Amino acid sequence: MIVTKPYARLLAFDQDGNQEEFTRRHGIGLLRKIEWNARISHRTEDAQTPDSWERFVSTVVMSRGDWSVVEHASVTVDALIDRGISHEWVRHRLFSFTQSSTRFINHVKKMPPEFIQPEGLTDDAARASNGEQVELSQLQLWRHAINTSESVYRQLIAIGVAPQIARSVFPNALSTRITTTGNLRNWRHFCIMRTTKEAHPQMREVAIPLLQEFKTKVPLVFDDIEPLQRQADNLRLPQ
Repeated sequence: MIVTKPYARLLAFDQDGNQEEFTRRHGIGLLRKIEWNARISHRTEDAQTPDSWERFVSTVVMSRGDWSVVEHASVTVDALIDRGISHEWVRHRLFSFTQSSTRFINHVKKMPPEFIQPEGLTDDAARASNGEQVELSQLQLWRHAINTSESVYRQLIAIGVAPQIARSVFPNALSTRITTTGNLRNWRHFCIMRTTKEAHPQMREVAIPLLQEFKTKVPLVFDDIEPLQRQADNLRLPQ
């Protein structure tokens, strides 16, 4: 059994399509693109300067609430999450998704399956709700279930069952890599919804660091979103 850590990170690509680190320079480039497109309405493109994006975005978007112009700038996020969280992730239907396929990946021939362990499982002696001692701890029970599912998957593959059928024995803990592309307005909505105290703990585990990366590298647009707020309060933020 391979246990891996989840993540979500911004992606950038150079002019030749090669992946590179997403930096604040990329973020400011997106805001300059927003400004240029927004200036079309008043035909003031010639008034744009290298630094005018900050005043423009602060005034037109943040203060006056013209969020439609933010849709001109898109970002791709690379995430490794478990299958349970991926079902929530893809509910943001305005995004574009590409996800690793359990139909076509043979986890015996191609790569071994990896699993994401939820935080909070204890390795202490456990008791059932009726007070009786349980033989295995929470963590031991979880590991037993994962080991069993992986073992059965391998046995099914060995006797000729196709990966797309054998995958049915895998739990939600199976990791999946997913790339997601959407405009900054959609990512703002994602961060508003998925960093709240009501969000699933494993969603917050990746969404909150992603929000912090957005704040660091894409100035202004995400500054008013704070993690672990009530969802009802976050939904009052401009969108």
